[in-house]
Amino acid sequence: MAAKKAKSGKKKPAPEDFRSEALAVALEKQDVAAVALALRHGTTVVPLIKPGARDNPLDGGEVWTYRDPNTGDLALLLFSDAKNKPANLPPGVGIYDAAWLRRFLSAHPITTVFLDIAGPHPMQADPVELLKALDA
Repeated sequence: MAAKKAKSGKKKPAPEDFRSEALAVALEKQDVAAVALALRHGTTVVPLIKPGARDNPLDGGEVWTYRDPNTGDLALLLFSDAKNKPANLPPGVGIYDAAWLRRFLSAHPITTVFLDIAGPHPMQADPVELLKALDA
């Protein structure tokens, strides 16, 4: 008799898992200190060009960034909720913590970071200042 294959204990993330309530509240109040705190101790939603392989937990996917065609400046977009991501961006999203954000900002020549760029409460941050806030 063939043994039943055990199902993985991991379930597909629910849409509400792709949200940071603390970041949403901080952005609504336009409170820079609260945004820094939310990013330092919580998660953020990031658009992905290509999601990571489902069977490889080390594969976080390929993050989508915006490069200004005139200046070459590179922007990172972060969202408090996957629902706030504009439809014209790639459909994939990932949810990442402060350690990932710190590594990403340190490894790439990001010139600005936009949070919830399409609303409801957009904010812009300097990556150097964001790194300082993450390390505080």
